[in-house]
Amino acid sequence: MIESAFPIVEVPDMDAAMRFYHDALGTTVVYRYPTDGDPLYVTLQAGSSQLGLGLAENGTAGEGAGMLLWFYVDDVDETTTAIGSAGYLVVEEPEDTPWGERVSMVADPFGTRVRLARAIAPQPEEE
Repeated sequence: MIESAFPIVEVPDMDAAMRFYHDALGTTVVYRYPTDGDPLYVTLQAGSSQLGLGLAENGTAGEGAGMLLWFYVDDVDETTTAIGSAGYLVVEEPEDTPWGERVSMVADPFGTRVRLARAIAPQPEEE
């Protein structure tokens, strides 16, 4: 059976992708190929999860591609403001949800939707 899985976002511009996912979101590079020169692939550590970025000349998840990335962050408002100030699209401003999280939505340089979230209350009990 499956041992583990992680998403790989295909991007047409690795430098632009790294400015968003590494610089703006604060992930850490844990693997890159090749090790010298311009990377074709990187693995980013995002808290306890990993995200791959793969260079694909015509590839991008993009808006409407049926893909949403979800990141839990320390401060939704602060992170959303920082990403917007860096010139990236803020799709939805931070708001509190009925299920006990504060969320916002931003987009990477290629239109991939990225949800930012933080728990603000205990999760509702299941019946």
